[in-house]
Formats: sequence, structure tokens, C-alpha cells
Amino acid sequence: MYEGAVQDLIDELGRLPGVGPKSAQRIAFHLLASDAADVRRLTDALTQVKERVRFCEVCGNVSEDDLCRVCRDPRRDVSVICVVEEPKDVVAIERTREFRGRYHVLGGAINPIESVGPDDLRIKELLSRLADGSVTEVILATDPNVEGEATATYLSRLMGPMGLRVTRLASGLPVGGDLEYADEVTLGRAFEGRRVVGA
Repeated sequence: MYEGAVQDLIDELGRLPGVGPKSAQRIAFHLLASDAADVRRLTDALTQVKERVRFCEVCGNVSEDDLCRVCRDPRRDVSVICVVEEPKDVVAIERTREFRGRYHVLGGAINPIESVGPDDLRIKELLSRLADGSVTEVILATDPNVEGEATATYLSRLMGPMGLRVTRLASGLPVGGDLEYADEVTLGRAFEGRRVVGA
């Protein structure tokens, strides 16, 4: 479509998740029209993130140190581990200010279609964290989709014989949602997770 560097930029932007050909083209032309200083800040940020950011040695969260902020915090409850798929899930849970334990980031979910099996995830590292007996509860906070459910089921079966309390995040109807738009699985989960109201 375009010549040389412009097409190369569009092609590279198009390889990013969630960026289609039209979006890649829009971003490329936005960058072309931007000040050189703005583009330099973007390239510096990209370079720095690749040079400085790594994954926490304990939980797999993103960090600029060997241990992430959560694993370094002595106030966190070491007896509870919340298992998530990606580092962005840690951020989502932290925003609730409801969880005070530690995390374990799997690095994805079991997905046979994409050739992602249990050995491709950080499951061995999770099991080694559970080996010393200090953890009493594992909360499975994988996504409520087919892959997340498969991963949660696999992990719960794996940890069942270990004598741990294995729980799954409740899922159901969103606040402000309408029943008529809810799918059957979501409605079913809402019924399963119902609780007593009032006294």
C-alpha cells in the first residue's frame, strides 16, 4: 500500500494485539504528524520497558526488581495466594482493595486451540510455592471463559489432594445490568452464588 518505512511501521503496529489494519494505519499517520519529541518519548518508553522490566522471581508479576511490590510487602498475608492469568489481572484485583494476600501469575490459560498446555504455564512454580505448607488457601481468579474455566478445573484437581482450601471467584450479574441481556452461564452462576439478604 505505502512505501518503505511507512508500510513497515503499519505492519509492525498491526502485529500488536487488538490493533487491526485500519487502526495500525491511523496510529502510523498520527505518529508521522506528531512532533519528533513526542515520538522520541514513545521510543524511549518502549526501549526502557524492554531493558528494565522483568517478571517477579516469586509470583511472575511485572517488576523492575527481582521481587515485585506485592512480594516485597511484609504486611501481605502469605497464607493466601490468588492465582491469575496475567499481570493486568493483579492490577484489577488490587484496585478493589479487598485482597491482602499474595499472587501467582500463570502467564496465560490452558488453550488447546492455541497449543497452550499446562507445561506452558507457571504451574510448576505454583506447586513449589505450596510445598512448604505455609499456604492454606488458593483463590482461583482465572477469567470466566472456556480457557479460564479449564485452567481452574485443572488446578483444582491438581491441588485437591494437598489439603488446601481451593476457592473460585464468584461470578454473576454485573451491577447495573439487565437480566434479559445476561447469558445462561452468567445467570446460572448468579443463582449458585446467591446469599441471604437481611436478617
